[in-house]
Amino acid sequence: MITVMNRIAVQPEYAQQFEARFLDRARLVDEMPGFVSNQVLRPVNPGDPYIVLTLWNSREEFEAWTSSDAFIKGHARSGSLPKEAFSGPNKLEIHEVIQDSSRPDLKEEPRGKAFGIH
Repeated sequence: MITVMNRIAVQPEYAQQFEARFLDRARLVDEMPGFVSNQVLRPVNPGDPYIVLTLWNSREEFEAWTSSDAFIKGHARSGSLPKEAFSGPNKLEIHEVIQDSSRPDLKEEPRGKAFGIH
């Protein structure tokens, strides 16, 4: 299992529009093999980024998503907010899950190579 976390710095005056974009998302990822869940986390401290967190059964299945037509369609609206809506670049982080207390029988994700955006 892996987590994919995208840290997105949003200007406060665009927060509502940013959230609305996710509440009205295409939901194409929900049907992808290996997809577990998607969470959008709103920061409570000023200046902290939003976090878009997805969980996947395996890295292989996540990478298949990033190469799919559904990925392109699902991200087609990514540019719907102006550049000034963001206070800095986003940062994508991928983590391999080695333990999950809610899934004691979970097999550790094998250590993989660094991930580069397509």
